[in-house]
Amino acid sequence: MTDLHPFIAGLPKAELHVHHVGSASPRIVAELAAHHPDSKVPTDPEALADYFSFTDFAHFIDVYLSVVDLIRTPEDVRLLTFEVARDMARQNIRYAELTVTPFSSTRRGIPEQGFMEAIEDARKAAEAELGVVLCWTFDIPGEAGLEAAEETTRLAVGLRPEGLVAFGLGGPEIGVPRPQFKPYFDRAIAEGLHSVPHAGETTGPQTIWDALTELRAERIGHGTSATQDPRLLDHLAEHRIPLEVCPTSNIATRAVTDLDRHPVKEMVDAGVLVTINSDDPPMFGTDLNNEYGVAARLLGLDERGLAALAKNAVEASYLDPAGKRTLAAEIDTYTTSWLEGTGR
Repeated sequence: MTDLHPFIAGLPKAELHVHHVGSASPRIVAELAAHHPDSKVPTDPEALADYFSFTDFAHFIDVYLSVVDLIRTPEDVRLLTFEVARDMARQNIRYAELTVTPFSSTRRGIPEQGFMEAIEDARKAAEAELGVVLCWTFDIPGEAGLEAAEETTRLAVGLRPEGLVAFGLGGPEIGVPRPQFKPYFDRAIAEGLHSVPHAGETTGPQTIWDALTELRAERIGHGTSATQDPRLLDHLAEHRIPLEVCPTSNIATRAVTDLDRHPVKEMVDAGVLVTINSDDPPMFGTDLNNEYGVAARLLGLDERGLAALAKNAVEASYLDPAGKRTLAAEIDTYTTSWLEGTGR
């Protein structure tokens, strides 16, 4: 079988489901931990591999929040954001919608205006210096309840940064029903933001239905359990509602038992628009290039199939129409050149 990794490495890509703090590299996490010695997070990058080994989804959330606690100043926010973009540039990610949880930072004392200025400064620098276009999804940490929902909505609507395009809902699903967040999504949608909640990662298809009917979801984060409901799969396919699939993440958090049992092929076979994403890449020992390699194996894809998968993410993104055309054309040009160079 052809080694697809060199092709994937150079393939222009977009990423739609990747978390801000969850993308902090071991180097940056260790550096921040050293700045804040009261934290339990290891200061040795190598020790972080063991620290980022999760027993279940609840344990992952605990570890994730310990890293969130390292982000304490606007300077920390700016450093983290730009370094995430630098890692994206190395993977030829041209455009990303980064999921940001401002409530987690403002509740820890970071001034809200300082937070907004930090991410925006990093966004502009990333495009100018690295060629990576970033946009934001502000998400509610569901485990923090309606207080977090109110605060996230206020920040999104009242202090809306230029790069903000979408409104989401993350964190644990068990015990956090989607319908209670309807008023907050209604307000965000009324302000022109897109609805992109997580749903059906660690719960059943009803959570996805709730996200669609109550939160008016335009994309679904994960949607892993969608394959348990044929009617839901038909609905997603018919209405072209994309799923943001994160294979390695689903294994790391035990949402799926092993990769060979991952439902992504059933999703694709049902005609659902599937995008491939890395979620919290350093925490899961992965990156987007690796996830494309995983998808190639699970879906039996060659270079053309991988290019089509990359174009799915462009289609499902909230990049402006001209930007979509440019990035899709770049994917096509790269793929044609690659295949001509290999005689195929």
